[in-house]
Amino acid sequence: MAPLVFLVIGFVVARVAGLAGVDPLDGWIPALRVGLALMFVVTGLAHFAPRMRAGMIAMVPPSLPRPELLVTVTGVLELAGAVGLLIPATFRLAAGALAVLMVAMFPANVSAARRRLSLGGRPVEPIGRRTVLQVFWVGLAAAVAVAG
Repeated sequence: MAPLVFLVIGFVVARVAGLAGVDPLDGWIPALRVGLALMFVVTGLAHFAPRMRAGMIAMVPPSLPRPELLVTVTGVLELAGAVGLLIPATFRLAAGALAVLMVAMFPANVSAARRRLSLGGRPVEPIGRRTVLQVFWVGLAAAVAVAG
């Protein structure tokens, strides 16, 4: 649920700044880019945080090789995507790539829910709630990629 909180905070702060006269943030899509970027910074950094990393590695479906490397690569891609969302010349590509990345990583969430794993000492999101959130996040990223 923390990613959603950071997405909303980033979006609201950016939208208020845009309404207050910060021209690059004046609009729904620029504010959404900031919210998504903040969310992906948080989730990307979680891939490297000692408290979270072991749980993320455990989330990788057992059939996939080198779970440590996969967690590292996906963390780097999330951080790179967050930066890309903030650059006018790359935000569409970054948003589209992040949408694809979220779809590609979804099986890890399904695997974790089925195996009743924990992440950072808390049970992972139940698959129904996680699916709704994932569809929401992918939809937002796709909206930025298309409407931006």
